[in-house]
Amino acid sequence: MASKGLLSRVMMGGALAAGGALWALAPRLAHERKGLGIREVPDVLYAHRGLHDAGSGLTEAYAAHSGEYVALARRMALQAGYGTADFLGPLAPENSMAAFAAACEAGYGIELDIQLTADGQVAVVHDADLLRVAGDPRRVENLSYEELSRIALFPAPAKPGDSKVRNAAADASAFLDSDDAIADAIGEETAAPQGYYQHVPLFADVLNLVDGRVPLIVEYKFDTMRWDERCTELMEQGDALLRAYAGPYAVESFMPRAMGWYKKNHPEVCRGQLAVEAEFDGSAPRQWAAGKLLGDWVSRPDFIAYDWNGGEGLHVQTARALGATTVSWTIRSQEELERSDEWFDRHIFEAFVPRQ
Repeated sequence: MASKGLLSRVMMGGALAAGGALWALAPRLAHERKGLGIREVPDVLYAHRGLHDAGSGLTEAYAAHSGEYVALARRMALQAGYGTADFLGPLAPENSMAAFAAACEAGYGIELDIQLTADGQVAVVHDADLLRVAGDPRRVENLSYEELSRIALFPAPAKPGDSKVRNAAADASAFLDSDDAIADAIGEETAAPQGYYQHVPLFADVLNLVDGRVPLIVEYKFDTMRWDERCTELMEQGDALLRAYAGPYAVESFMPRAMGWYKKNHPEVCRGQLAVEAEFDGSAPRQWAAGKLLGDWVSRPDFIAYDWNGGEGLHVQTARALGATTVSWTIRSQEELERSDEWFDRHIFEAFVPRQ
């Protein structure tokens, strides 16, 4: 009898745990979406950080098929009026006006990242600093937009397709311990580069450029999982720009609280939870839980944007079965696209030209 009682309690505990997990990762209810008139993420392919000829994904691992993609990015950028055909450096580096214009010309949706500058403007840039994209180790949060506009992304003589930039200035971070010292070493007050170059753009300018031609997925970018006043400021300013924008868009973030902000303040906006599988080692429990979508109770997303390698995970497919649209990131080959198609409803891509 005692063993039966124990078994009953174990089964009850398991059922409660399973029920709690389902509650935690459940997306927004379908009737709520319908009542608010929320549409699914538009069914198009999304160019990661625009259609770019320098930046993310353009690595040796994908060099065999990225040439066609780079050529398309350059051709579309030229068609949109950026640069000249004889320019040897990047015409349309990632998250640049030229890359977004190229994506529009090619008819692809766009996935992009926003964060705040030192002077509180909403800029479109992925990394917390400019080391990878410009060889400058300073952080975006410590630079004004005017300063950012004088820093070339993937500066010439980088070759089209280079994924990283390194120069002598970047080495300053190895022996200087403040942004002021780094700025002095780099030459912060120097004039903008001569000739053609692309720089970190303002979100407002990107919205004016796209002007509703293609749908957007906008990621609110945070350097940590800690919430502070600047996080709130980014949410408020980014949302104000989007509410004044007439084109189709959805929002997303790795931080559940950011999408929880939309849940509370603007439930009419299609929102998504970004996530990636994380190892459980006890040092970062929030990241592990977020990777398992256990923070979705905070955001109650309409879609799940997940690392394509983990799309078959039980948590992702359970959320999908419960009504969430699944969006893959970042697909970098036709093979990856075909492998992930079973698990995802939408795709974010780069480094190859998808066959549909």
